[in-house]
Amino acid sequence: MDPESLRILLDAVAAGTISSDEAFRRLGMLPYADLGHAKVDHHREIRCGFPEVVFCEGKSPSQVRAIARELLDHGEVFLGTRASASHFQSVGQVALDARYFEDSRLIVVDRRDPRPEVGHIVVASAGTADQPVAEEAAITAEVMGNRVSRLYDVGVAGIHRLLANQELLRQANAIIAVAGMEGALPSLVAGLVACPVVAVPTSIGYGASFGGVAALLTMLNSCASGVGVVNIDNGFGAAALASRINHAAAGVA
Repeated sequence: MDPESLRILLDAVAAGTISSDEAFRRLGMLPYADLGHAKVDHHREIRCGFPEVVFCEGKSPSQVRAIARELLDHGEVFLGTRASASHFQSVGQVALDARYFEDSRLIVVDRRDPRPEVGHIVVASAGTADQPVAEEAAITAEVMGNRVSRLYDVGVAGIHRLLANQELLRQANAIIAVAGMEGALPSLVAGLVACPVVAVPTSIGYGASFGGVAALLTMLNSCASGVGVVNIDNGFGAAALASRINHAAAGVA
């Protein structure tokens, strides 16, 4: 939307010929910035509650840098997933305050004023090897404005480790349960709590785990109710879903 069109829309709201709700709807449909190699959606936050997130894998460092600059120039958060060190170095050329989380492969540039974290999300992982995916979920959820508790290495091989933390689990509005191998953790967690459980299968395991397919099938076939499953190793997707659940439970738009 060009400045003149925006002025016309605002004048119409001021004159009472268009409602503020209608104006908000139209603003949510504004165009994107076409960079040639990417079309950057500057109004994702208006529609969906959080700015566009960049999947860096498969993009060149220069492409990620250009997208980051475009988002940051418009005052938006830059969150890059599946990012390499080369992506981070390139983004660092336009954002000296960029942070890189090597294990979870995230780049974050967040220049917003500090704000209180809302609600409560627990991120639980079965084993230490699942922690990179769990951290992708935890950091993403934090950037999205959620209060996050981490509960790592509580898999079913030592079930007492999970049972010792039942009170923490019951305080959550949503739980992200991350597991590889046989993928049983989400079913166990869902049997202990009333809140939704977002299950994340990881690619951790021996040959018959088929790169996380075994864990995925276990989670899809959970006999516990209230379990939703995202794709293999998709910590970001789990965080995005849990964030919406948590914000709704906390009464945040």
